[in-house]
Amino acid sequence: MAAAQPKSSRFISGFGVQVLAAMVVGLALGLLARDLGPAEGQAGYVLAETLHQVGSIFIQLLRTLVPPLVFTAIVASIANIAQMQNAARLVWRTLFWFALTALIAVLIGIALGLILQPGLHTSVAAAAAKAPKTHGSWLDFLTGLVPANVLGLAASTKISDAGVATTSLSFNVLQIVVISLVAGVAALKVGEAGEAFLKFNASALAIVRKVLWWVIRLTPIGTIGLFGNAVAQYGWTTLGQLGAFTGAIYIGLALVLLVVYPTILALNGLNPVKFFQGAWPAIQLGFVSRSSVGTLPVTEAVTETSLGVPRAYAAFAAPLGATTKMDGCAAIYPAISAIFVAQFFGVHLALSDYFLIVFVSVIGSAATAGLTGATVMLTLTLSTLGLPLEGAGLLLAIDPILDMGRTAVNVAGQALVPTIVAKREGILDLETYNAARVPAEATLHPAE
Repeated sequence: MAAAQPKSSRFISGFGVQVLAAMVVGLALGLLARDLGPAEGQAGYVLAETLHQVGSIFIQLLRTLVPPLVFTAIVASIANIAQMQNAARLVWRTLFWFALTALIAVLIGIALGLILQPGLHTSVAAAAAKAPKTHGSWLDFLTGLVPANVLGLAASTKISDAGVATTSLSFNVLQIVVISLVAGVAALKVGEAGEAFLKFNASALAIVRKVLWWVIRLTPIGTIGLFGNAVAQYGWTTLGQLGAFTGAIYIGLALVLLVVYPTILALNGLNPVKFFQGAWPAIQLGFVSRSSVGTLPVTEAVTETSLGVPRAYAAFAAPLGATTKMDGCAAIYPAISAIFVAQFFGVHLALSDYFLIVFVSVIGSAATAGLTGATVMLTLTLSTLGLPLEGAGLLLAIDPILDMGRTAVNVAGQALVPTIVAKREGILDLETYNAARVPAEATLHPAE
């Protein structure tokens, strides 16, 4: 007789359905807010603002967990992965698959840009062209790689029109990864003196995973706020002038997510349906949150507990992927966008320019890891090609709508690569993978 299903497993067994239902509720509330008028002073403003606050609080909770989760998980993984004979090969194969899937995605983007010619089928006004405030640079890799402090934190101060100064803290995941790797290796090198630290780190990791479980339970509520606010704020009216461009982006994203990824899985002897069943909570959250970093705790959880990737490897690959593995933002989007800008301004692109687009998309995501975001990748691509940066301003109006699809593909790729590498290295738990269950409380913080 089968063992009784744990209470936590019964609760979370319908997690994907809960999130889908939350998206429907969010859509309804967002449309209601738009119907009532979401602008300040209108009846729908309070509803739209409430949705915004609910979604923002949920993402803030997830982002709060990212630094301690990345640090404790990577330090613990160093202690475990050091015992693996294929540790170095895991790292290099991870980077290889990052690059390979990015290459396939950017080639799809270039093909769609040339076939659909979105820059020639748009009614957007040239007056909308303006350079964005944030630019990508090839030097950003060094900026993002070298920690500014031991916590990987950065402070920024903004002064409002009223003269009020507001200081906020942000973190750089890539810097935290570097700090964690150094701390983990050092703990092993000092031998017995580092054992107490590693035991403390293991305890801290268990606590972080417990808190993570509490936050994950709030995902349906956060989804209502995030998706509802997106609908209330942007709706679908802004898509009209850039319909061809938007269609090209989403066709490219669909091809990568629904054709390329399943093909890679099938070629490696893995059932694509099981992959999407296991990774779906993270993909859904990436879609509504529009943040790979904010989704990182869930991505790492499903990669390990639903897809069967060993914790020691998942704890390394997931944070690295959240900063450098972006097939949506760093491959499909900049490729189509660069061709759009060139077509819009009547600039002819030579064959060498298309090779540059490929190079920037495959290598550039690492170069801009210190400054994440699709706009950063786009400006890096435009500046490398010598195209006007003002072209990025043409696309800002619909960026949030595009960002939902881009981030969903990013997150799917961040779960895909560790799964493929683990399978090829013979360390993937196939029983767990084929079960494709959503992580339950017991699997988020199992006994050490």
